[in-house]
Amino acid sequence: MTENRPHFATRLGVIATTVGSAVGLGNIWRFPYEAGTHGGGAFLMIYILCIAVIGIPVICAEFVMGRASRRNIFGAFRTLAPKGGRYWQLMGVAGIVGSIMILAFYSVVAGWTIEYLMQSLAGTLEEVASTERQAAFDSFTGGWRCVLWTLVILGLNCAIVLGGVRKGIERVSNLLMPLLFVLLITLALNSLLLPGAGEGLKFLFRPDFSTVDSSVVLGALGQAFFSLSLGLGTMMIYASYFSPSTPLLKSAATTAGLDTLVALIAGVIIFPAVFTFGAEPSAGPKLVFEVLPDIFHRMPGGVVWSTVFFLLLLLASLTSTISMSEISVAYFSEQWGISRRKAVAVNTAIALVLGTLCALSFGPLSDFTICGKTVFGLFDYVASNIIMPLGGMLISIFVGWVLRRSVFDMELSPAPRALLCCLAFCLRFIAPGAIAVIFIAYI
Repeated sequence: MTENRPHFATRLGVIATTVGSAVGLGNIWRFPYEAGTHGGGAFLMIYILCIAVIGIPVICAEFVMGRASRRNIFGAFRTLAPKGGRYWQLMGVAGIVGSIMILAFYSVVAGWTIEYLMQSLAGTLEEVASTERQAAFDSFTGGWRCVLWTLVILGLNCAIVLGGVRKGIERVSNLLMPLLFVLLITLALNSLLLPGAGEGLKFLFRPDFSTVDSSVVLGALGQAFFSLSLGLGTMMIYASYFSPSTPLLKSAATTAGLDTLVALIAGVIIFPAVFTFGAEPSAGPKLVFEVLPDIFHRMPGGVVWSTVFFLLLLLASLTSTISMSEISVAYFSEQWGISRRKAVAVNTAIALVLGTLCALSFGPLSDFTICGKTVFGLFDYVASNIIMPLGGMLISIFVGWVLRRSVFDMELSPAPRALLCCLAFCLRFIAPGAIAVIFIAYI
């Protein structure tokens, strides 16, 4: 099977797909409101430190497992675990279940970006009074149009993944990621020309460590982990398509660096606008869908900038749904022995049903709860707060303590020996404990 396994054709494809998997709403939506809630500059410094000592080592761990096994996440654990290590395969099953859950509810949020993009293009978004934006958002998410856009996202996702590794995932990523950076830079330049740019940049980049407490550290730690989409196997499945000559450590550092850069640029886009128009930087999750539309309405050329911004969100969310789909598609095709086309059909059918239930959680199914949570809330909680942290912790432990050190060193060569020892130390002692803190706190 591994002899016929597809490979990414170019180095650009490797970077575009892995960065595309990491970059998503977590960077452009979650990072600004987390930074705003936790005081800006000090949060940013701790976040970057967490990326260095946790993010990059765990990416390397997933890369090593993916390329060494040339399998999906379930097959990777089964191939690399020592004899008698059957229980490690359960982590592969959990990753597949988690990826399907995230694909379901993430597609709903991605559908929201289509709605706001369409309203921006039509010019109707700016017609809503600031006092009515929350009601307008609640009305949309509680209706059937939300379901329609969810299905559109899943349809686009299906078409891309159906094209395969090179003609689908790599080709689309090579197109979308450069476009995403162009849109980011365009919006950032516009924000830097606003009167409140200086205050916004000061808030983001000037740390005030007197404001740091446990909540700031935990917020930065969680953002670093979730931003890179660690623990589910997205990096693992993409690494299984790397060529033998792909430098894993360099690719991991590049992926983490560009992912962080996107978050920083998102902050540069949002905080100058927030300070210019007197909004609260700690507005939380509603910052993007309620606060920013009101800000765009008051900006010169606001229709243009809101359209560009929600197009940016759409592209970022689409690159992430692709990677979520590939986890289960690879599993279905490899472990069930079916064609890729059938595997995509199975994955899409499951996602359509679950995504529809998630979309209806804000309307007709809002009163249907499991353990006190709607379907959307339950999937979000289980996947984000349980499966991802446990997955990241167990992957770190597996590569740090169970996998043969010779495999680790060989896959990451020609990295310096001292650097390999640092990575192994982080995977053994730092990453599992830090991720356990995330797990306990979010539980």
